[in-house]
Amino acid sequence: MKTVVFDLDGTLADTSGDLIAAANACFRDMGEGDVLDAKTDAGTALKGGRAMLRLGMERLGRADDAETIDRYYPMLLEAYGCEIDTHTVLYPGAMEAVEALKAAGYRVAICTNKPEGLAHTLLTKLGVRDAFGAMVGADTLAIRKPDPEHLFETARRAGGDPALCLLVGDTNTDRETARAARVPCVLVSFGPSGDDMAALGPEALLDHYDDLPDIVTRLIGAV
Repeated sequence: MKTVVFDLDGTLADTSGDLIAAANACFRDMGEGDVLDAKTDAGTALKGGRAMLRLGMERLGRADDAETIDRYYPMLLEAYGCEIDTHTVLYPGAMEAVEALKAAGYRVAICTNKPEGLAHTLLTKLGVRDAFGAMVGADTLAIRKPDPEHLFETARRAGGDPALCLLVGDTNTDRETARAARVPCVLVSFGPSGDDMAALGPEALLDHYDDLPDIVTRLIGAV
């Protein structure tokens, strides 16, 4: 079976607003106020919690303060888990594309570097968890993207053949994962880092989810 595997943050959903809010909760606890901006720092937010904390610490002139970043990372995850879907929205057409792929016979799954529990909670709150045959998070296995086994295991859990999958993502991590797995990569151009995606050399760029079923058929064939 052929499988279309999706990244989550910045690919299926814009989660940046809630991520930035969680990071700012940490900076307020430090007595620094809101250091990050939901609009201009969205790209960093989609790279993960530690990336946001590092950016904030750099702005505070404490770029080398790894101890504080390590100490606040669990607090960031806790704050994020409490307010995980306040600002988050699915990208237009995302779920319609997922359903179209399923109707055409493809398996669909999620491979994310977000902790599994948080990913499950978010997808459940958004009402779409059951649409995916599998969901593998950052801590589900002993490895994570860009290790290709993270992608392969996701395809297996969805009932697919790892050699016949395709990865839809939004970062260089996704590009490197697909390259290591020797499978096609589709990168979205509508996220915060969309202007940088072409330079990564994906097999296709996705401007809108309406185009995804045709792209998938072109890259891995019909089921």
